[in-house]
Amino acid sequence: MSYFYYQSKKIYYTETGKGKPVLFLHGNTASSRMFEPLLPLYEDTYHIILIDFLGHGNSDRLEEFPPELWMEEAEQTIALLEHLKLDRVNLVGTSGGAWVAINAALKRPDLIGRVVADSFDGRTLADDFSANLIKERTNAKKDAMAVEFYRWCQGEDWERIVDMDTRALTQCAEKKLPLFSKSLTSLQVPLLLMGSEGDEMAREDLQAEYRTIAGETGAEICVFPEGGHPAIHSNAEQAAITIRRFLG
Repeated sequence: MSYFYYQSKKIYYTETGKGKPVLFLHGNTASSRMFEPLLPLYEDTYHIILIDFLGHGNSDRLEEFPPELWMEEAEQTIALLEHLKLDRVNLVGTSGGAWVAINAALKRPDLIGRVVADSFDGRTLADDFSANLIKERTNAKKDAMAVEFYRWCQGEDWERIVDMDTRALTQCAEKKLPLFSKSLTSLQVPLLLMGSEGDEMAREDLQAEYRTIAGETGAEICVFPEGGHPAIHSNAEQAAITIRRFLG
């Protein structure tokens, strides 16, 4: 197991494959384990790096997650790249990890090559985001498959982590905190926005939101006609083809 220290706490990461470095960033309530089934689609071409953000997976635990969670996790991402002494690293962020990836690129464009932002809501959280999130998490904790996923990613303290994440995100939404550290118009790296029309967790106007972001950033857009959340899993093979083409 590989770790590095960030603010006196240990963050877990792994590396596999050879080629251009690509760092995959997991979503909320998940960990780097979510990418393990996808590795055969990428590791023959890329140097794959996975990270467990603080409070998740094999990384040290926190008392609470901050409401500005995605900006804080962007700092952890930057710290890992500095630890590995890498630059021009491609980032693939899914769900919450998409906000992390874009924030890392906004903060340190010198370290980032290209960014894939998969299955996220874009510039804002909907007015009913908190209510929908609480409902979704309440139902998930009663669903055997969802609980198994949480336990697989986090371990036996999965419920505490899910509840901490719910509190952080609802605070972020209710306080209407900014989701990005800078204006998206200042993004200096190529961006691919990816998603699925069938994503049950996506905002209703996802494609319109993606088009607006593309207008501000010059991003490419790929929305699959089918599939759930996140697209990188529900459309795994097609997503890999799309990502590999974009990253080169």
